[in-house]
Amino acid sequence: MGQRDLGGGETRFGQALAWLGGAIWAVGQCNLGGGGGSTIWAGLGLARQPELGVKLWVELRLSSLLRLQKDPNLALHLFQNPNSNSNSNSNSNANPTKAKPFRYPLVSYDLIITKLGRAKMFDEMEQILDQLKHETRFSPTEIIFCNVISFYARARLPDRAIHTFFRMPDFRCHRTVKSLNSLLNGLCNCGEFRKLREMFLGFHKYGTPDACTYNILIKVCCRSGRLEDARYVFDEMQRRGVCPSVVTFGTLIHQLCLNFRLEEAFKLKNDMMRVYGVMPNAFVYSSLIKGVCGIGKLSLAFKLKEEMVRNKLKLNSTVYSTLISVLFEVGRKEEASGLLEEMKGFGCMPDTVTYNAMISGFCKERNSEAAFRILDEMVAKGCKPDVISYNVIIGGLCKEGKWSEARDLLEDMPRRGFPPDVVSYRTLFDGLCDCRQFKEAAFILDEMIFKRFVPRLASVNILVDRLCDEVNLELLLSVLDSLGKGNFIGVDTWKMAVNMDLKGLTDGDALSLQFLRFFTFLLQLEMGS
Repeated sequence: MGQRDLGGGETRFGQALAWLGGAIWAVGQCNLGGGGGSTIWAGLGLARQPELGVKLWVELRLSSLLRLQKDPNLALHLFQNPNSNSNSNSNSNANPTKAKPFRYPLVSYDLIITKLGRAKMFDEMEQILDQLKHETRFSPTEIIFCNVISFYARARLPDRAIHTFFRMPDFRCHRTVKSLNSLLNGLCNCGEFRKLREMFLGFHKYGTPDACTYNILIKVCCRSGRLEDARYVFDEMQRRGVCPSVVTFGTLIHQLCLNFRLEEAFKLKNDMMRVYGVMPNAFVYSSLIKGVCGIGKLSLAFKLKEEMVRNKLKLNSTVYSTLISVLFEVGRKEEASGLLEEMKGFGCMPDTVTYNAMISGFCKERNSEAAFRILDEMVAKGCKPDVISYNVIIGGLCKEGKWSEARDLLEDMPRRGFPPDVVSYRTLFDGLCDCRQFKEAAFILDEMIFKRFVPRLASVNILVDRLCDEVNLELLLSVLDSLGKGNFIGVDTWKMAVNMDLKGLTDGDALSLQFLRFFTFLLQLEMGS
């Protein structure tokens, strides 16, 4: 428990520490001001050494300020300058040359490492770790390194995560199953299954696999598509006397649903309650609801939702978003709007995923006006849209033939705080091709390549093929020039271009096309030689 109290710096222990820091500050003020505070200091054993009270206040105050500071750069500045706010409380006649180095408490290290890790400021985090390495007053707790390993894994830096695990003894920190599980989980999330296997082979050095370990191994099997191996691990953990948890069942049921093995998924749900005494959580129900919706069994999905309510499980946005999407697919959009109101009544506020489901539903119905109303509503309700929200609307506008509005929305996205991504450009490019707006499509393609986004080869081939059909050599050459800049000309694309029919071309255009064919012939000779 003590280790968890230090993990992340967001605990009751930390809050109590902040309160204690404030109390000591108040006591110190009384003492320094000569207002009878010496009696209180005496109660704390600091009457004869008031400077220790000030120092203790500074140490505790630093932890409190770090916890409250949201900006990681400002938090780092506070950590590096701990005495900057306490000079007024110190003796102005003291000789600065005799000042002792600041004694950082362990909780301050934990707080700043957590903030820097979450912000992916890894160089700065490593500097703090190096400082921590040279501390002689205490040894860091294992949970600090579990957090560091997790930060590197989330940033897709598995080698750094492994390096952190192996250097823990340099900090006088003992490695146990807990830190190894953190590493295994991180490697799993990074898709580094080979490295994970190598680390697991040495598990005996650090302890005995626990439920968390087996859950990670089951997740690895599921993510690599080896569901039967996952069931073998499930059986193995029971043979070893390790009880499966709700996470174990949730992982297996989720994967069974993804593979449309719903009969097995429901059987496992019943077994977890009757045989193992483990109650399904919201994740289990969400997986089952998605699974039955995927095969069109909407009535069963609503029965599962009602079962969640009976079991006093809080309905989450995932459940509602799934049901809303399916209701739109079967043409029951009025019920979808009713679900949006129902979830508010249950105290489950719609999130971005929920609103995006509504936006997608209206766009599929070619009702972009309603989609824009939902977008405005989510902004008004304080729910921030994401780039997916705009990409879906761009696609919907193109399907309605409103390509000009789609282009305007893409151009307006940076002002709205969401620069277009590769999906934005691909969606608009495909839509312009479908609307036969080839000149606009060629312009978007050029801009896309300039921003180093990779176009879909199939979409490019459709554009080139249609330009060949229209015998539009000028625009075709422009498209080939753009593709050449990004080195995106495929063999099929080039073949379509050089085999364009000469009929309808002017003499100059025909000569240009003949030149392309001659150039292709020379390339083939060179490759053949």
